Amino acid sequence: MLTPSPDAFAALARSSPWRWSTLRFTVRFRGEYAGPPVRAWLRRPDLLRVETVEGELRQVVREQPPRVAVLTSDGGRVAVPSWARSGPPPRLRPDELVAERPDRHFADRTYDDPMYENYRWVAMLDPVELADGFDLETGEPAGPPLAIDAVAEVEHGGRPAWQAVARTTPSYEPHCGCCPLLRDREVDTAEWGAEKFAGAGYPTGHLVRLDVATGVCVRTEELGGTFAGDGHDLRIEAVDEPMADDLFVEPRREPFRRRGWSPYPCQ
Repeated sequence: MLTPSPDAFAALARSSPWRWSTLRFTVRFRGEYAGPPVRAWLRRPDLLRVETVEGELRQVVREQPPRVAVLTSDGGRVAVPSWARSGPPPRLRPDELVAERPDRHFADRTYDDPMYENYRWVAMLDPVELADGFDLETGEPAGPPLAIDAVAEVEHGGRPAWQAVARTTPSYEPHCGCCPLLRDREVDTAEWGAEKFAGAGYPTGHLVRLDVATGVCVRTEELGGTFAGDGHDLRIEAVDEPMADDLFVEPRREPFRRRGWSPYPCQ
């Protein structure tokens, strides 16, 4: 039985790579990344299909595995790092949430899910940036990235979720500075310079919601300031359902044929 608390919330946010293998969901973004909602099928570690909710194909992604150079006494070699479930297990807490992941700046990139449009997509599916803080200048581990007073049990899309109202700390370092899950003045300054958002009113807090079963960040909302209301809303439709290989192959487009296809029409 998982008990919500600020520490458990952080542990859940770093647990996603070990809590699911396939996910079907819809998501809508508000604010800077606003647009029509999309439906996605994701099969870890490397396959993604994205459609409009009406069934029009937007993109099929077949991600190439990352490669790293390994220096040896013979000179070196190129290696493909293990993905989360096939690599060394993380250190777990008594509640079986992840207490510690491998080195973030190496291992976390090998855990990335296939990306659609920008890294905010990757971060919401594996929201480790909400769990572990880093010094923005040195890149070394630092204190917690979020200050959380309390965590509430809620429902999101008919599923159990944990919700927190959080404030970012100086240790908050997003997966990508140009598209963080949460708006932060220090992150914007480091990424864009002090002038771009000089007149902006930054949020007084951030509403953050995690799906308990998967660790996916299913909702964010900026509270107050220039960006009030910005964020995303993700609705999980299925977890760990079988996904055949042909789902991730773009169909040949014949004359006068509707672009794309879908086993799940508009709902």
